[in-house]
Amino acid sequence: MITSAQMRAARALLGIDQRRLAELAGVSVPTVQRMEASNGTVRGMIDSLTRVVEALDRAGIELIGDNAVSTGGGRGVRLKQPPPGNDFS
Repeated sequence: MITSAQMRAARALLGIDQRRLAELAGVSVPTVQRMEASNGTVRGMIDSLTRVVEALDRAGIELIGDNAVSTGGGRGVRLKQPPPGNDFS
């Protein structure tokens, strides 16, 4: 699974726009736009979602789920749980 925030962050780390991600994944730009506009976990056609995740993987992105250990090396960013009482939204 991937969240919309992970998709946007992955694109930012790669320095690519939605159009380029769509090209890499073989999906349409509106598909990427809909995925990134989702709240929380991306919903959509399994085939399209799989294509996007695989394209990000080929480009060097490691998607890390909640409470999962990162097995790869390299630089990256991970969102941690904010302390109680802090609202950064």
